[in-house]
Formats: sequence, C-alpha cells, structure tokens
Amino acid sequence: MLLPILSGVFASVFSQYPPPAGQEGSTAIHRDSSVFVNWATVCMVGRGPVNIAEPSLGLASAGTPDNATGIADNQIVSLGDGGTAVMTFEKPVANGTGPDFAVFENGFSDDFLELAFVEVSSNGIDFFRFDAVSLTPTDEQVGAFGLLDATRLHNLAGKYRVDYGTPFDLEELTGDPNLDKNHITIIRIVDVVGSIDDDYATYDSQGNKVNDPWPTAFESSGFDLDAVGVIHEGPQSVNNQNAHSRIRVYPNPASEVLYIQSGETPGIMHVLIGDLSGKRVLEKVTGTFSGMKIGIPLDDLKPGIYMGTIITEGYSHPFKVIRP
Repeated sequence: MLLPILSGVFASVFSQYPPPAGQEGSTAIHRDSSVFVNWATVCMVGRGPVNIAEPSLGLASAGTPDNATGIADNQIVSLGDGGTAVMTFEKPVANGTGPDFAVFENGFSDDFLELAFVEVSSNGIDFFRFDAVSLTPTDEQVGAFGLLDATRLHNLAGKYRVDYGTPFDLEELTGDPNLDKNHITIIRIVDVVGSIDDDYATYDSQGNKVNDPWPTAFESSGFDLDAVGVIHEGPQSVNNQNAHSRIRVYPNPASEVLYIQSGETPGIMHVLIGDLSGKRVLEKVTGTFSGMKIGIPLDDLKPGIYMGTIITEGYSHPFKVIRP
C-alpha cells in the first residue's frame, strides 16, 4: 500500500498547476476570446545569442519586433538566450478581476514549450517580476527538441501552445510605492535561458533552475514572442493626453544631447532613462517653467535604444530614444 500513497504524493507535488489548453482546468486563453480589449502597439527587442555558451554563433535573428504587436497571428520575433522584449500600449494595462493580460508564444504542441519571465512597470524604470515556478526536474538537460509538462509550470510565458495565451494577474504583485497596478505602461518579456549549467542557468522565484529546451542554436533561438493581449485597461486621462501633446523630445536619433521642451505647467520634472534590460542609466531632476527647453547630455550612453519616462505633477510621458 505504500507505493500508491507515495505515487499520489509525487503527483500532487509535480502536477499542481493548470494543464494544457483545451483540458479541464486550463487557464489558457484563445487569441479570439472576447476578453481581449486591446493588444500591444510597440515592441522593442534586445536580442540574446542563439547559444549563450557559444557567443561566436551570433544573436537570434528570426522575425521582427513589429511581428509581436497587434493580435496574435503566429508571426513572431525570437529573443535568443536571455533576450528581452519591451512592450508598450495605447492605454495603460490595469488591475481588474482575474487575469489582466496574456502573453502568446508559438509552441507547436502542448509539450514543446519555450519559456520566459514576465515583468511590468508603471514608470518605465522600476520593473516587477511575477513569481514564476518551474518544477521540471533538473537532473538532466531538456534537449533542443525536448518536452515539458505544463502542469509543472506557473507564471511562465510560453506555458501554452500557439494561439493560446498565458494569463497574468496584476493582483499577485506585492504592493510597492513604485508600482501603480492600474497604470502599467510597459510589459517586459525576458527569455529563460533554460540551461541547467551553473554558468548559464536562470532561476525561478523558489530558487529552482528553469529547465527548458536548450540549446536551440538557430536563428529562432529562445522565446518566440507572438503578442501580448490586454484584458483590463485603464483610461488615458485628459490631463495625460494634454501633457503628451505639449511635450517634445528631440532629436531622435540623438548623438550628443537630447532636448525636452516642457509643457505649459510649471513644476518639478523628473526624467528617467533606462536601457532595454531595465537598468537605470540616466536621471535628471529639474524645475521647469512654461516652454522651457532642457538639454540632457548623452555622452556616457553607448549606442542603442533606450526607454525614457518624464514624470511631473499629475502625469507621466513615456518616450524612446536611439543613440547612433
């Protein structure tokens, strides 16, 4: 009688999360579901290598960032090992009842799954990661075309096959003064490398190595992002709309100095600029008056794409800038 009891214990430990799409208890959401009210409108990608252990092979290159905007349609952008995608929206994502958004990948079956962490930000600089859990055994590496069990995965994008989104609920995130759950302006997708090698492994919220198909040393390496669908969104306030129309950020690209032409309302302007990994690389706080032009030197920034946020009383204004 001991063996059946132990078998039941192991089953409860390793099969505690929802099953694949179409099965009873699954949380997968089909791309055509009426729950979606909007989709990401801008995607910026920082590609990772096709094989982090052999950087000479170059970066993932399949697809373009624009493929990940709009409705899920199986047109993707590949992130590569540890690559990132920064998604922005027409209106902020908001915390409602149940899941608030879903992330789509193009896995071709219920068990060939490539995974990613999901993070959100309401100010463009401070990011908060959903507590992800991977209970896939780590005594043996899942190979390039190896299979995973969805019931051992939680809060990892890519848990479900193509056409089905993995849902995320903002209510799960702990309270923090730097996170406004009703005004999420950026969702960041971070590829799980998937290696169980100590030199390259990534870890879930419980300290487990996340074991997924690796290496996938092709141009389509890593997480293949299809889309991010919005279930709950907040309004774009009139004050915010007016503020956006009054602020100018130029030139773009900007090689030496970035200029910000302030709006009509005087006050304190807080300018934050971060790279695509979320690392804060520049910060400036200044008082403003109507029509004031502020110059921000970019000498210390490497060439690349940066995300910025202008925060002042009553509104925030996100922007992106390219330094050639």
